[in-house]
Amino acid sequence: MIDFSPMRDGDVSFIDYAARENLGPAQLKALSDESIDFLLGLVEGLGDADVVFAPEDPEADDPFAVEGEETIGWNFGHLIAHVTASSEEGAALSSLLARGVAASERPRYETPWRDMTTVAQVRQRLDESRRMRNAYLQTWPDAPLLDVTRTVSERFTARFGEMNAPAAFLFALSHEVGHYEQIEEVRRQALAARADTG
Repeated sequence: MIDFSPMRDGDVSFIDYAARENLGPAQLKALSDESIDFLLGLVEGLGDADVVFAPEDPEADDPFAVEGEETIGWNFGHLIAHVTASSEEGAALSSLLARGVAASERPRYETPWRDMTTVAQVRQRLDESRRMRNAYLQTWPDAPLLDVTRTVSERFTARFGEMNAPAAFLFALSHEVGHYEQIEEVRRQALAARADTG
């Protein structure tokens, strides 16, 4: 996977990086497929109980991830639902921008994470996300309108720059990759807890 840190740190904009690397649908598909394959690799060896295992996550801050009054850590299923939703949103935006539509709304839908309770559901979600992302890339015209951009906010633009079609796709993918370490840690905790009780 490419190193997203210069883009996330604001050293180079996503637009400039995409232009420099000449990233079009084929290259973006390869990067997205690489990420899906990595995440599917993390599913290997997990059981259904591991998918819903509640990890220790002191940084958890999600008003919708609560039990009673307490915020709970994001389990494996929750993380997969979250990262795939973000990547699909970026793919949807890239499709619109490539066709000249500077969308103002966020085309985001996240599979309810509490419904992600089995390994089979996680695999299905990842396979579905791959299909959806690739389908959005198929909607790019042969000559995408790379000068059409979407401004998210002044603060966002100051840090990451405006978003055109490849930049929107790449930004969302960088978010997914940014969660790798968290997903790996949740997996580690789930497997360790299983070993302790087994």
